[in-house]
Amino acid sequence: MKTVAVILSGCGHLDGAEIRESVLSLLALELEGLSYRIFAPDSAQFHVVNHLAAEPEEGAERNVLQEAARIARGDISPLSELTVEEFDGLVLPGGFGVAKNLSDFAFKGAEGAADANLAAVVNGFYQAKKPIAAVCIAPAIIALILGKHAPTLTIGSDPGTAEQVEKTGAQHQNCATDDCVVDQQHLLVTSPAYMDDGASIKQVFAGISKAIKAFANLA
Repeated sequence: MKTVAVILSGCGHLDGAEIRESVLSLLALELEGLSYRIFAPDSAQFHVVNHLAAEPEEGAERNVLQEAARIARGDISPLSELTVEEFDGLVLPGGFGVAKNLSDFAFKGAEGAADANLAAVVNGFYQAKKPIAAVCIAPAIIALILGKHAPTLTIGSDPGTAEQVEKTGAQHQNCATDDCVVDQQHLLVTSPAYMDDGASIKQVFAGISKAIKAFANLA
């Protein structure tokens, strides 16, 4: 059984990992017969958002690793301990945490940069020719890291975000929520998920399932 590294960015779609995308990605991996280990950076979140009011909580602080441990049921390791050689592929669910905690894409777009540890991990998997799957906004951060290689990926169909993605050098392809984009050359699979706020969980799972199936076939 192949083993996959999964990187989370907290817990909660407005300031961390999108919970449904994270859980559905783990489910899809199991359905494909893939085992996994979960990682997250041991660092402070950019901010904490009250998900009921959809507003930041002034003065509140949370740790990305501790928050991601909620989704991982405590079975999680610091991102700094991820060794590319131990895994056959990488999966990165979405959520604003990817664009706020794992990068500053939420604030700087194509002019932003990814967390140094994340960039090293993504580059490591790419150079080792091991597949990468990214969901929701996560493909935009893959674009920040690998854009110079001109991979083809999707964040759905939002024109503003797609424009920023293409400024990195990556090629954007519009995609429905229940589908995915496969770049065979660069061993990259991406799916929009909740980039469409009105998507149903059924549509999101359909897209993630297709993405993980394609990912497993690349591994």
